[in-house]
Amino acid sequence: MDLTPIIAQVWGTLGWFIPLMLLIGLVKSPWAKGHIGELLVRLFAHWQLDKQTYRRLHNVTLNTPDGTTQIDHVFLSPYGIFVLETKNMSGWIFGSEKQAQWTQKLYKRTFKFQNPLRQNYKHLKALEATLGVNPEHLHSVITFVGGSTFKTDVPANVTQGIGFIRYIKSFQQPVFSETQVDAMLHALQTGRRAPTLATHREHVQNLKRRSDPTAERQCPKCGSALLIRTVKSGAKAGQQFWGCSGFPKCRTVQNI
Repeated sequence: MDLTPIIAQVWGTLGWFIPLMLLIGLVKSPWAKGHIGELLVRLFAHWQLDKQTYRRLHNVTLNTPDGTTQIDHVFLSPYGIFVLETKNMSGWIFGSEKQAQWTQKLYKRTFKFQNPLRQNYKHLKALEATLGVNPEHLHSVITFVGGSTFKTDVPANVTQGIGFIRYIKSFQQPVFSETQVDAMLHALQTGRRAPTLATHREHVQNLKRRSDPTAERQCPKCGSALLIRTVKSGAKAGQQFWGCSGFPKCRTVQNI
């Protein structure tokens, strides 16, 4: 019996089935979901925010005393600077403004992730240092895309879908002139790291280093080295912490 036609048919089926499965796996990966979420935000902003009023930059990497920080979206306008963090997540979301970690419940599985408001806070501080602006004119905005549902009360600046558009447009009091907006746009364009693969890789390495309790690190306030120190007295005697080598001029401490 000649099995050649059957083998050819099976091979032909696998020829499209295997690439399809690989594509589905790629789309479901965290990397792809993050990029898809950012692309959706770009499209929403393109359709709903006037580009002459809201000057936009995406994937902005800035230098910080402890490495780099990467910002999803920045919108510069006469009404303030809006710093947008995107989360492409599904399922139920639980969290409050002051919690260090939020919870995603997806069917019977539960996942923890960093409070996006805290994550975005570092972005705001980097922009404040780069642009030298009043922090009151910097606004943190979080948007969830991907069909998630908030199961707890969240602040007004934590939005879903195109909700971030309504939040941004709710600011109608001018605080910057057009000349100032243009100057800030130029400062960011020239002060950002080049949006290349090498920049992204370096940023990922910085994230890994910051999460490694044994890695060398710098003080986020003065840039001096942080050293591992030990509490000598009191209820926490014997516990270790990161302390600034510039002590007593700089009293920055971080938990290990």
